[in-house]
Amino acid sequence: MLMTILLLAAVPALAQTDATKKEPPKPLPKTDKVQKVEEVEVKASSAVDERREDTATKIVVTAEEINKFGDTQVLDVMKRLPGVTVTNNQIRMRGLGAGYTQILIDGERPPPGFTLEQLSPTLIERIEIIRAATAEFSTQSIAGTVNIVLKKKVSFSQKELRGNYASGSFFKFMGSNFVIADKVGDLGYTINGWGGRNTNTYPFMTTEQGFDAAGTRIMNRATESFSDGSGSHAGLSPRLNLSLKGGDSLNWQAVVNGWRGDGVNTFRYVLAEGIPVPSFSSAGRYRYEGSFARTEANWIKKVGDGGKLDTKFSVQYNRNENENFNDGFNAQNQQNVARYNLTDGSEKGWTFTGKLSLPLGDGHSFVTGWDVGKNVRDENNIQRDTAFAGVLPAIPAFNSAADYEATLEKSAAFVQDEWNVTKNWSLYLGLRWEGLTTKSTGSNFDAVKSRYEVWSPILQTLYRLSNRKGEQLRLALTRTYKAPGTQQLIPRRFTVIDNTPTTPDFSGNPDLQPELATGIDAAYEKFWDKGASMSFAVSARRINDYMRQGLRFINNRWVQLPVNDGHADTKSIEFDAKFPLQLFMPGAPPIDARFNMNKNWSSVDSIPGPNNRLDSQTPFSATLGLDYRMHGGMITAGGSLTYKQGGEVRTSTNQSRFITAKKDMDVYVLWKALPKLQLRLTLSNVLTPSEINRSAYFDTNGRTLRTTETPSKMNVRAGVEWKF
Repeated sequence: MLMTILLLAAVPALAQTDATKKEPPKPLPKTDKVQKVEEVEVKASSAVDERREDTATKIVVTAEEINKFGDTQVLDVMKRLPGVTVTNNQIRMRGLGAGYTQILIDGERPPPGFTLEQLSPTLIERIEIIRAATAEFSTQSIAGTVNIVLKKKVSFSQKELRGNYASGSFFKFMGSNFVIADKVGDLGYTINGWGGRNTNTYPFMTTEQGFDAAGTRIMNRATESFSDGSGSHAGLSPRLNLSLKGGDSLNWQAVVNGWRGDGVNTFRYVLAEGIPVPSFSSAGRYRYEGSFARTEANWIKKVGDGGKLDTKFSVQYNRNENENFNDGFNAQNQQNVARYNLTDGSEKGWTFTGKLSLPLGDGHSFVTGWDVGKNVRDENNIQRDTAFAGVLPAIPAFNSAADYEATLEKSAAFVQDEWNVTKNWSLYLGLRWEGLTTKSTGSNFDAVKSRYEVWSPILQTLYRLSNRKGEQLRLALTRTYKAPGTQQLIPRRFTVIDNTPTTPDFSGNPDLQPELATGIDAAYEKFWDKGASMSFAVSARRINDYMRQGLRFINNRWVQLPVNDGHADTKSIEFDAKFPLQLFMPGAPPIDARFNMNKNWSSVDSIPGPNNRLDSQTPFSATLGLDYRMHGGMITAGGSLTYKQGGEVRTSTNQSRFITAKKDMDVYVLWKALPKLQLRLTLSNVLTPSEINRSAYFDTNGRTLRTTETPSKMNVRAGVEWKF
């Protein structure tokens, strides 16, 4: 009800339309100035049918839903999807991120240097949310998989230009993108380009308190920090699609993206009691730049009667450079340290995949395929510290010049059999083998080599209930895993000036092993006409060799590094529904409703309770959305209200974290001013919640608490979309 009131308040015309729809229509005056509005018919049946008919469970989000709010970042799209949350720019399913949720682009894992901020939402054809693993994709998906499918084929001529301006939580953004697409005979082409510039000013408040074993406060610190910077980016993505004889096709696409930025930051203590701080204030500046390029060739050939061979070869290159300067001062404003850091890294790699599909009869198909590839990352790191003699407190200087090379080789093969055993019962059987080899060499550590091989058997089944139209049951048994990242394996130390249990140094661990998980998923689904659907799903996972962040005291310094430690269990309940109100209330206004919620539990047996769940898991999340479309499509409006539960998490025997709960509301209005011109206004982060994160370290000598508060503002985004 709250969302309905907001939408009607945002667009008064909506209420007028509903109030007058039962009155006899008045004839239009005979004038040439009457605007003709195109009537748009929206069909969501393809996505619903795919979700309904596939034995392997997945939710499909169409391009129309993706672009509904006019988002310029893919992460803003993700936070409204069913079963998905976004925390600290991490996409999470079942509340789990940090590698538990697999992110794919066109069925492939993006290279480590690639981030979703580099991908424009206008490039996306659909997003697939895959709850249970399938043999076709990598089984590094303990929580699930989000597969982003990019647009490929050209079905009609298109020329579109979009411009956006946004202002919100201490940032401003201006950007634009264009699409040109057409066909010349059997050749289709598309050119998509984008660019933008942003400025940001981020304030943070941090407090740190220390208590002895008796509970007496022995330390009290409060700090202010501020970051002021700007950045720009631009990209281009051309595509070619050639239709060959016999139904074959040859496709090529590329993505080129570049970005750069700089800024300054300041830090100072406004209160410092107890243990002397090594640096009372600091002033710094930073610079970054990077580029990403990827090209891909795809050949699809028909084989025999109804078979198909789909092969794809891709090459990618990524480069990042980050430069930081930091000057530290004592309480008397005397400089006692100057630190310079430079990280320059590049990554290149290739991937070759193939899939052969063969029909085995009516309602029976067999698929086999392969996935091989290699990525090589080179990185140089320089740290130069200048200490100032005679200035107290003295800060030790850490000087290093290190470089390393990390090579990741992957190979995989799979088979899967999907069979409609009866009219109501279908069965999916899959088996995937994956092998990963990581080799790392560096100037300041011994060579590291790791090899993993994982067999993943998969069973999924779908049963359509007899004499109960649109109702069906699903069951899946899976074997999945989570491999350690290259950075987690390299024993390279990152030092901090103020070394404490809550602000430790960081290092990798070459002895780290992958996590292996056995899982079960079950679901009840109901489908109605007009694209309405409802799903209730449960799942459970048993995880062995659980990886967590350990804290060690090494050579008089606190060091955080990943370690394998015991077992973990996670369970979840998911519900999502999507339906037009008119399906159940014929007299209702043309409003589409969507609702989803997730409840998650987990525990780690090597960490004492309570709250010993998997690191940073979101215990509960829910999203309510409403969308209104005026007859004829002149005005479309909608909103989304999201809630994510926070709370305390015990991350180790001596550490815990607290994350605040968050409520987030987005509202949009789209006005089709002319048949080929439309204006969009979006308000996001309407409730302006502050984010509070707290970390704690405790032992027999006492405890230390560190709290960071980040304020926020409402974000306003205005855009124009012109098709010509």
